[in-house]
Amino acid sequence: MSSPSPTQDARTPAPRRRALPPFWAQILLGLVFGVLFGWIARNWNVDWLGRTLDEIGGTFVQLLQLAVGPLVFFAIAVSITNLRNVSNAARLAGRTLLWFLITSLIAVAIGLTLGLLTNPGDGTGLTPADGELPESEGSWLDFLTGMIPTNVVTPFADLEVLQIVFLAAVTGIAALRLGERAAPLISFGETVLALLQKVLWWIIRLAPLGTLGLIGRAINEYGWDLLGDYATFTADVYIGCALVLFGVYPLLLRFVAGVDPLRFFRAAWPAIQLAFVSRSSVGTLPVTQKVTERLGVQRDYASFAVPFGATTKMDGCAAIYPSLAAIFVAEIFDVSLGIQDYILIVFVSVIGSAATAGLTGATVMTTLTLSTLGLPLEGVGLLLAIDPVLDMMRTATNVAGQAAVPVIVAARERILDHDTYNSATSFEINEAETDDRREAEAKTAV
Repeated sequence: MSSPSPTQDARTPAPRRRALPPFWAQILLGLVFGVLFGWIARNWNVDWLGRTLDEIGGTFVQLLQLAVGPLVFFAIAVSITNLRNVSNAARLAGRTLLWFLITSLIAVAIGLTLGLLTNPGDGTGLTPADGELPESEGSWLDFLTGMIPTNVVTPFADLEVLQIVFLAAVTGIAALRLGERAAPLISFGETVLALLQKVLWWIIRLAPLGTLGLIGRAINEYGWDLLGDYATFTADVYIGCALVLFGVYPLLLRFVAGVDPLRFFRAAWPAIQLAFVSRSSVGTLPVTQKVTERLGVQRDYASFAVPFGATTKMDGCAAIYPSLAAIFVAEIFDVSLGIQDYILIVFVSVIGSAATAGLTGATVMTTLTLSTLGLPLEGVGLLLAIDPVLDMMRTATNVAGQAAVPVIVAARERILDHDTYNSATSFEINEAETDDRREAEAKTAV
């Protein structure tokens, strides 16, 4: 048999790759099937399906956590060294921190207002006997002394993110002070960070499966009855986060930054939706940084502000939620809160937000708030059951703020590229990976 001629080969159509649905549609399908499978597993006692959902969700979270330690270290360290390329770096860092504090103050005020208006702990049917002490607690002493690790291995082995941030900050500042002698180390750090972000992109692409497992596990374990006892509290958290996400941030973007809020949400939506399903600010970090750069924030500043925000900027987990949780627990345990207690809640929420450190859940921040107010820590046990449902909206709010503040600061400092901002659009995860690869190839070519 004769081999086909080149002409025949040219006329033979290449096999087409089957196009996948858009990433947002994959996430939505994961949510729908997660609810469906979780409901089936619970109502028909399908043990193997429940175990499968648990394994899928647990594996996705494990993969995210596996990348968190080294990613946080290199992201923070490299972001600090990148400030050497930014004019007025100290001013930018100070303004970024200032706007983190301002937005946290607004968020905690909203949380307190909702809690005082709705009394989320009244009429729930829950009693102090329903609570239990959490496995881990937070206190100001732990917060302050726990920042400094006893060695360089334990923080990564035990995933003590605050200690990792401390080590990274020291390393980055020392590299800046060394100057040119640290250039090889900085180059190595940038390469490792790019490698870690590539791996995290692969994990992010598994988010639809992770969503299916996490939602399905929550439905199978707790069912819908749980929402009845926590209906007011859940509504307060979602309404409070929505007010910050779709009220406070747009107003600041419009009247402080002078930009179109709708354009922001169009471009930032990939990060917000991923944060909602992954429940991890750090896990969403590469997408958040890509979003921020596409909104016209220069890369050297974005590479500092976004990782910094991913570990400290927590309007959902560290402002709205703890303020509502404190009121909820006080009402369950029949403890009256005075004006000084509300001032303490504001203080803890604004100053102690770094305690959340960008991981799923807000137990440490909640225990820190309750212990400061002298409320029973058993109250944390009342909230753990509903936490996964609340954490989705909290993390989406966190990440939106982590992208919005750099835009606000850049606009105020007149370093925002308004043409890039006004042309920013949403993107698919695959597109972002392709863009990163092309940029890396271009840099290598130069």
